[in-house]
Amino acid sequence: MINLTVARESWPIRGTFTISRGSKTAADVVVAQIEKEGAVGRGECVPYPRYGETVDSVATQIESLKDRIGAGLTRQDLQTALPAGAARNAIDCALWDLEAKLSGMRVWQLAGLPPPGPVTTAYTLSLGSPEQMAGQAKAASGRALLKLKLGGEGDLARVAAVRTAAPDARLIADANEAWSLQHFQSFGPELVRLGVELVEQPLPDKQDDALNTIDFPIPLCADESCHDTGSLGNVEGRYQFVNVKLDKTGGLTEALRLIDISRITGLDIMIGCMVATSLAMAPAVLLGPLATYIDLDGPLLLAKD
Repeated sequence: MINLTVARESWPIRGTFTISRGSKTAADVVVAQIEKEGAVGRGECVPYPRYGETVDSVATQIESLKDRIGAGLTRQDLQTALPAGAARNAIDCALWDLEAKLSGMRVWQLAGLPPPGPVTTAYTLSLGSPEQMAGQAKAASGRALLKLKLGGEGDLARVAAVRTAAPDARLIADANEAWSLQHFQSFGPELVRLGVELVEQPLPDKQDDALNTIDFPIPLCADESCHDTGSLGNVEGRYQFVNVKLDKTGGLTEALRLIDISRITGLDIMIGCMVATSLAMAPAVLLGPLATYIDLDGPLLLAKD
């Protein structure tokens, strides 16, 4: 007998996590648990309003497959049973976990991946005033790689303040679609001077056409513009990196496909996450050897994990 259970959980964030779209003080997640022959597989996902998801809608999507999972739904079947997104991610990762426990093998072995080892993750600084971001940077100045959440007007002052507060840290930036074309055209040279080495999703995804005609001096990483292999066409020739997040791809299975095809087409990889617990990070960490940048700091932002 195969049994599926679904849990809704809320994990408090240390302080407030702020990006260009708003702030939150808790990570609201959904956990799928699949039990078979005494073994339990678990997968955690983060419903994301930007993509039309809520905790209730995602939990309902997962529960809709209860009978099919009970009848032996495979990971391959799952790829067409649900669209890419948080719900499929939780089930997909739970099935990987269950298969590993039933087989006595590690997930990285089942997936044909290199053995996982220690990785250096970016550490995210929430969007705020230059003074607020400098304070965050000073507190995190011992970390090797800082990721700055940006918001448009005033971003150069924010980056300059962070650079002063953390002079030895490597910096990457994420605008979360908040820049205008004017920002994009004017910010580049100063960000180069300040040592920013990657800019993530500067423009709204519907404005990506502009990237065909405007040269930017720093590599660009697609996030909102690319979810899975079906949306890779949106970014080719416009971006140099793709941010692979399991909650976007709908799980580890599609993430592996996205990485393979991205690399064939000349795109480099960032492994990213939503704010969630270490349960959500565990499968993503296995992709670390395939990526240039790793941004799996979700648990580090929580008050408890």
